[in-house]
Amino acid sequence: MSAGLAPLYDAAEMRALDARATADLGLPGAVLMERAGLAAAVELRARHPAAGTVAVVCGTGNNGGDGLVLARHLHAAGVGVSCVFPGDPARMRGDAAGNRDIAARLGVPIAGGIAAAALTRRLRGADVVVDALLGTGAAGAPRPPLDAAIAAIDRCGRPVVALDVPSGVDASTGEVPGAAPHAGLTVAFHAPKVGLVVAPGRHHTGELVVTDIGIPAMLELPTVVWLAGDSVLAAVPPRLPWATKYTAGSVLVVGGSAGYAGAPLLAATAALRSGAGIVWAAVSADVCDQLAGLRAEVMVRPLPDGLEQATRAGAVAIGPGLGTSRAAAELAGRVALEHPGPVVVDADALRAVSGRRLRGLSSRRVPALLTPHEGEMGRLLERDAAWVAAHRLAAVRTAARRSGAVVLLKGPDTLVAAAGGDRVAVVSTSVPGLATAGSGDVLTGVAAALLARGLDPFTAAVAAAVAHGRAGAIATGRVGTTGIIAGDVIDALPAALS
Repeated sequence: MSAGLAPLYDAAEMRALDARATADLGLPGAVLMERAGLAAAVELRARHPAAGTVAVVCGTGNNGGDGLVLARHLHAAGVGVSCVFPGDPARMRGDAAGNRDIAARLGVPIAGGIAAAALTRRLRGADVVVDALLGTGAAGAPRPPLDAAIAAIDRCGRPVVALDVPSGVDASTGEVPGAAPHAGLTVAFHAPKVGLVVAPGRHHTGELVVTDIGIPAMLELPTVVWLAGDSVLAAVPPRLPWATKYTAGSVLVVGGSAGYAGAPLLAATAALRSGAGIVWAAVSADVCDQLAGLRAEVMVRPLPDGLEQATRAGAVAIGPGLGTSRAAAELAGRVALEHPGPVVVDADALRAVSGRRLRGLSSRRVPALLTPHEGEMGRLLERDAAWVAAHRLAAVRTAARRSGAVVLLKGPDTLVAAAGGDRVAVVSTSVPGLATAGSGDVLTGVAAALLARGLDPFTAAVAAAVAHGRAGAIATGRVGTTGIIAGDVIDALPAALS
């Protein structure tokens, strides 16, 4: 699937693209730097038109060169701008050094070797602070004196504008191994970088603006990570006029146990609202009577007899409210490993394929779709949730490689890794209302319905995440951010998918 996906570059891919622009077209690096710095200056002035003083904190690489270009254009516009270097500006080379000299000749104040305490005082005297320390090529925790300078930017109490990527954020992964400022605005050059939309880096990005610096589209290179947009939903097949309830898509949801009876009902209802023509729910016998009739459109069957419907279902979703008993784990493992058709493995069922059992999924003819949150992903990989939160991209790709499954890691930056981990889609949402009980069960139902409607597991997972986010936004518009419940999201699914 490529429709609806836009490239997200990592450091190596962006470096290769810059090289192609220079080698294939003869586009000078100085031109790219000029376009970048000018574009950033325009964006800064558009958002901070009253700023009378701007402090640009520069590194000695090309990011610092971008900052010097920005400073020169602000200076020409009458803004009181100064460039401060934690290091020695004499160490700059190439185009960056050329822009240092031009700025100096034009009278832009440039000061080098500024210690953290002095830098803090300078920044607090500015209306806006520009982070031009480290660019996309930086990796690992920033070293002295840059770490102290980054910390000073972060605590300066002034609006921060980051150039291309906030310093300390790994542009290739979104990891933040050390200090990093929380920018209010990040101006990305040519294309967004992976680390700007994948957590924890996305939490340092602020508003993200992508600017054109003159690299033509004909030079675009393939990337590993892609950003999914609403147009992904064009892949969802329409319901044909002659469809029956079975050909429209049939889903079996397996789950439900004492205290968690509502989870499979939410998933089943979400599947219906996502276009499935018929949905069964196979639940624990002790909650079967409780659920029967609550949703007339969902046919509730007791376990284990209800599993017989798996042979008629276009997709099976297992896990919502299933419970953690040994019997539940055995059931989940059997369905996840042996069911021949499309299967969504979520919630409690993920325990059955965690750790050493994860590799067993690789023998499936149709890749399974796993939908963990960070805690569940930690169990899958035998790591703690904090590690997953700090290494989300690495975690989802590792799980996909080990399992041979499509893996959807939930979050505001939902990550979907294709089976084998060689391709990842990012579905970026900012819908606080989705942080509500049952939201994950709704996503499971949407994914199962899209599988039953004929989408491959990767496309179904990406489209489900997009539809889920859109439904959350629609529901928020109807209800507000406070008090939204999973049922509100379900009710918004038809509009989200239309």
